[in-house]
Amino acid sequence: MKLSRRASWFLLAFGAWSWFIWVSFVRNLWKDGSGLAFDDAGDPTGYFWVHLVLAITSFLLGTAVGIIGFRGVRAVRRDPDSTGTADRTEPRVPAAAPSAPGSGDGR
Repeated sequence: MKLSRRASWFLLAFGAWSWFIWVSFVRNLWKDGSGLAFDDAGDPTGYFWVHLVLAITSFLLGTAVGIIGFRGVRAVRRDPDSTGTADRTEPRVPAAAPSAPGSGDGR
């Protein structure tokens, strides 16, 4: 499968965005002072564990999507004939029909 330039950059940006968002979330989760993530004794709560698993899963999926996008961008840059429109097709122009014998072509 060949990705277009636009799709490759989108996937790469999505992977980077996923990492940015979830790293920020985990940082905020770790510093939580509201009592949701840690109980009064300082032990992690169920809320903490569920959201940590969610963040780790999102890190892994964001990494996979980003790698696919990165490989697509690299492939588009290596292929000089690529226009980045792998998902579009050129319109077909019908070839001129050959003239039939005796059709008045002047002979």
